[in-house]
Amino acid sequence: MASWISMNEACEQLGVRPQTIYAYVSRGKLEVTPDPTDTRRSLYRAEDVTNLAKRKQAGRKHETLAANTLFGSEPSIPTALCAFFRGRPYYRGQDAIGLARSANVEEVAQLLWDAGQPIDFAAPPSARSTRPARPGPGRVAAFTALAGLAADGHSTRGRLTRVLHNEGQGLVGQLANAFGAQPGREPLHLRFAQGWKLQPEVAELLRTAMVLLVDHELTSSAFVARITASTGASLPACLLAGLSTLSGPLHGDASGRVQALFSEVERLGEDRVLAHYLSTGMPLAGFGHHLYPDGDPRAAALLALFEPPEVIARFIEQATQLTGLQPNIDVALAALVAHHRLPADAAFGLFATARSVGLLAHSLEQLGVAQVIRPRGRYVGPVPELAQGARN
Repeated sequence: MASWISMNEACEQLGVRPQTIYAYVSRGKLEVTPDPTDTRRSLYRAEDVTNLAKRKQAGRKHETLAANTLFGSEPSIPTALCAFFRGRPYYRGQDAIGLARSANVEEVAQLLWDAGQPIDFAAPPSARSTRPARPGPGRVAAFTALAGLAADGHSTRGRLTRVLHNEGQGLVGQLANAFGAQPGREPLHLRFAQGWKLQPEVAELLRTAMVLLVDHELTSSAFVARITASTGASLPACLLAGLSTLSGPLHGDASGRVQALFSEVERLGEDRVLAHYLSTGMPLAGFGHHLYPDGDPRAAALLALFEPPEVIARFIEQATQLTGLQPNIDVALAALVAHHRLPADAAFGLFATARSVGLLAHSLEQLGVAQVIRPRGRYVGPVPELAQGARN
């Protein structure tokens, strides 16, 4: 039976402050339970605390600690937006998988933005946020529109939260339009379905996928958006910075790599493709996730709602059996695009539009911290040649 200790005991054993304990909990490194004798307090699993203490006692040089902190070994920025508990993502303490069963993106945005009023992405943006997108739907139109808004946007400093919420609504709505959503006052998933001429049942799949993609804790794109927000830059600039990072093939455009893999499977067959990848030791895009060793629950939730094309379904099953790795959300998203023959850039469009809600949430949360995020560099280049006067 597990033993539990108080916050003071955990802090004393680890030599940290309560904020660090909360961070360990949010990253799933420390299990917590209510104190049965006092519901206002929490207890922490003693075994988890001991394991964390052992890691600290192993000792690391200061520069190694700093580098590992930056690259994800330890939490570095407090956030109340998203965390992982027992292998599942939670938005402000609510199970994201459960929310995806019925909530829409607008409702999740209200939750993450901590907004007092319902969110309406069809609401007219402010005059300075109204700018025609480049003709033709897709990421070029989306990034072009955001770049124009970022070039002359107002700083976020000294502005009321409700005003920033209104501007954020306009930005997300404009982004959705750029990716092909039908302008209107309906929820985003319905607007995408209308713009792509899809049936209502497909709209429900889009809703589920987008809710699952809204946020994922402190990703690279969220970190960049927070850095930008910490400088007082405009909301369009924060969103553009985050989405530029999201566009990388190792992040939000990973589904594009999976789509390329699926094209190989449809052309050559699952057996030949798997034999090639496994014989050369190349990793299969979209399988495995370092945060979900037992499988990405977002992928499982989405794949349970539709049947991928037969050849792709066989490929997913065989790849899982041969590698032991479960498909992640990028596989589920690419399979959804293949099954319903969505536009070529639909996977990234859905991901970018949904995650823009989370990126703006991180930007808004960062505004509450009156400090610019400025990591220090650790110089490893050649020794500088000092001027003669400096030598003397």
